[in-house]
Amino acid sequence: MGFPMNQERQRRTKPLPIRTCIVCREKNSKRALIRLVRTGQGIQVDPSGKLEGRGAYLCDRESCWDRALSGDLLGRALRVSLTAEDRERLKQAKPQP
Repeated sequence: MGFPMNQERQRRTKPLPIRTCIVCREKNSKRALIRLVRTGQGIQVDPSGKLEGRGAYLCDRESCWDRALSGDLLGRALRVSLTAEDRERLKQAKPQP
């Protein structure tokens, strides 16, 4: 003598993963932010969000990218020292307005 399953319970949606931009600290969905990941080949942009390695998120604002690449903010978040090559590669990958 159980209760019938409610249709609403069967259609539960998963909560969206929320991430924070390391510069402006604005929270947004994981898909709305750009993931940068530390790999064996240096720091790379991870468009799929599935690369292995320590990751950090940036929003698409130019000011956040400039600040992350000019200072040590990104290096601290990824726990690595950014090389000049890493900085140049990320400047090329920076979203254009």
